[in-house]
Amino acid sequence: MKNLQPTPAKKFKKSNVISLEKGKLPPQALDLEEAVLGAMMIDKKGVDDVIDILHSEVFYKETHQHIYEAIYTLFQNSEPTDLLTVSNQLRKTGNLELVGGDFYLIGLTQKVSSSAHIEFHARIILQKYIQRKLISISAEIIQEAYDETVDVFDLLDDAETKLFEVTQGNLKKGSEDAQGLVTQAIKKIQEISNKSGMSGVATGFNRLDELTSGWQPSDLVILAARPGMGKTAFVMSMAKNMAIDFDTPVAIFSLEMSSVQLITRMISSETGISSGKLRKGNLEPHEWEQLNVKVKNLSKAPIFIDDTPSLSIFDLRAKARRLASQHGIKIIVIDYLQLMTAGSSSNGNREQEISTISRNLKALAKELAIPVIALSQLSRAVETRGGSKRPLLSDLRESGAIEQDADIVSFIFRPEYYGLTEWDDEERTPCEGQAEFIVAKHRNGGLENIRLKFTGHLAQFSNLDEDFGNEFHSKMNSAISAGNIPNPEDAFGAPDNLDDGDVPF
Repeated sequence: MKNLQPTPAKKFKKSNVISLEKGKLPPQALDLEEAVLGAMMIDKKGVDDVIDILHSEVFYKETHQHIYEAIYTLFQNSEPTDLLTVSNQLRKTGNLELVGGDFYLIGLTQKVSSSAHIEFHARIILQKYIQRKLISISAEIIQEAYDETVDVFDLLDDAETKLFEVTQGNLKKGSEDAQGLVTQAIKKIQEISNKSGMSGVATGFNRLDELTSGWQPSDLVILAARPGMGKTAFVMSMAKNMAIDFDTPVAIFSLEMSSVQLITRMISSETGISSGKLRKGNLEPHEWEQLNVKVKNLSKAPIFIDDTPSLSIFDLRAKARRLASQHGIKIIVIDYLQLMTAGSSSNGNREQEISTISRNLKALAKELAIPVIALSQLSRAVETRGGSKRPLLSDLRESGAIEQDADIVSFIFRPEYYGLTEWDDEERTPCEGQAEFIVAKHRNGGLENIRLKFTGHLAQFSNLDEDFGNEFHSKMNSAISAGNIPNPEDAFGAPDNLDDGDVPF
């Protein structure tokens, strides 16, 4: 009988070892996770330094996620954070044994002696989390790219949205509890109080800012009017006010006019030189000097104009995200909504296409947390309607979804456009050189018809100066006292006959 010897254990081949070494592990930094959690339990300063940087999901190890959640809960409740309180909080939630008991917590505190460099360590942990998130997003994109039923433009938009969320640090999170939301709301109210009550983006139109407290973050504002009523002139005047007077970065997407035409309008409004003269270039020597001096403020203004024609909603969202990331824009203006396309998702039904565009504009406003102002055309029903030509919500062209999605729906109405010389109020006041900004829908405030001054040859809207005559005489008297005007009536004519924009001061 053959003598059986025990079979020696097989040795791993070198190739097997190499393949194991080349295996991939998700990016992680467990030693730093332990150091950060230990430092947070032995030094309150450590908690203050990183509580705004980290959240539970950034930790790779589930045990560490539970420990951080306990620390974060104690911080929110303004309770001390140490070994005993964290242990007690974990016991309350039933997670103490899950994390390894008090023995594991003691081990964490023994790994560090202070919270020195904790912020640096926390940022490395965050970087590892971002790497893991990018790997996850990339895997999803690859999987969807192989799916022939997924629209490629939807795939592009979805991929860019996810990457933008990572870039901004606004990774999608679940629902928030009332306690955290109340804290955020009170903080915002305090910030508004410090800014003299203006919670949104100021427009420079006083009565409009009083009504809305500025255009609010995440709001979709629709501004509609018939062609030639002054929609573009209004938003360009507003953009100039925002950028020059309040240093607010503004992005303008013009699908109708070129960027040079738009900036020429702004130059006209800023310098007081008519756009007709600027187009022809026949300026007087003093006007050239006036142009060179007054255009300096405009040239430094944070205004970004994109005049891509037939822009799709997906291209707009991509461009807006880049502008928000690179230049910190605070408001987006689109001129105008009906010239946009819904991209490949269009099925030939224009009403549904406009609904898609409107819905995506509202989503963009929420995503970037800035107001989006979209200009819109009105239907011809305004022209055929008898009596007052003031526009109504039912006049919005092509889709009721515009009214539904918008937080504010407003109209511009100029009686002069229809050959009228008086307002239809009880006083029958003259309406020459005036316009009405009608707030017809306001989800978070009141409705009002706000009158503004309109200077046609400058394509400019401004605050209506109801005391213009007194201001005229005051400025004229000052000029006479300075010896600059020998015969004011010969030079300028009577105040009642003065045309808008002709006063050289």
